[in-house]
Amino acid sequence: MTRNAAEVDTTHGPGPAARPVSPAREIAPAWAGLVLFAGLAWLIVVRQSAEMDAGAGTMGISPALFLAMWLAMTAAMMFPSVAPVAILWTRSIRGRSHGARRAIRIVGFLSGYLVAWLAYGALAFAALLGVDRLVDTSPAAARWLGVGIFAAAGIYQLTPLKEACLRHCRSPMTAILHYANFTGAARDLRVGLHHGLYCVGCCWGLMVVLVAVGVMNVAAMAALAAVIFLEKLWRRGPGLSRAIGVAFLLIATLIPFHPWLIPGLRIAEMPSGGM
Repeated sequence: MTRNAAEVDTTHGPGPAARPVSPAREIAPAWAGLVLFAGLAWLIVVRQSAEMDAGAGTMGISPALFLAMWLAMTAAMMFPSVAPVAILWTRSIRGRSHGARRAIRIVGFLSGYLVAWLAYGALAFAALLGVDRLVDTSPAAARWLGVGIFAAAGIYQLTPLKEACLRHCRSPMTAILHYANFTGAARDLRVGLHHGLYCVGCCWGLMVVLVAVGVMNVAAMAALAAVIFLEKLWRRGPGLSRAIGVAFLLIATLIPFHPWLIPGLRIAEMPSGGM
């Protein structure tokens, strides 16, 4: 029989003595592990947010600590929605090992995925350094920056590029068939990185909103995590994506009159006539 890298093997080994394993039972440990990691990441984020100024740009922390917190935040917000792709990928190749070997492969995939988001986090830190300077020197300009952030995020939600990236994230089997052509020792890492770049393309507009509302704003993170999860896994996700875009544009029009909408830019106290 010709072996196809995209075929799914649901046995614990070759030969007539191998016992079939139900798909649900086979993937349950991976799902449990990813949910556990996401839960631990949320605990870290919530605990750290209580010790930091959630509405203050870089929060005065070092780049290394910021990126560490960014990775925790990414794991908390993204792991539930990326879990189906990670698990499907590790189940999609014949001849693979089970148990510990599968866990290693998932870790490789998620490591590559986090590398993509780490690069975005580095750009976010650089942007927040500029935001810190701006809000200290020109609160009025900071207010219009908030308008620009929400407007850009809203417009991107309605673009064909957003739609294409979301379609990739919503159709894991199509992605798996493409990833089957990847080879080499770092295969899982490369697959995770490739998928992570599409995920960044899908979600950067949502994540950039945190610049305006506070990077460690737990309520905002939870709301955005729910949106990301539903966009990727709900059958009406594309429609939700467009609705969120319209909502962001509406918020952009309200910010000049209600600056409390952008606590991450620290101008909530500014009177509305101070533009």
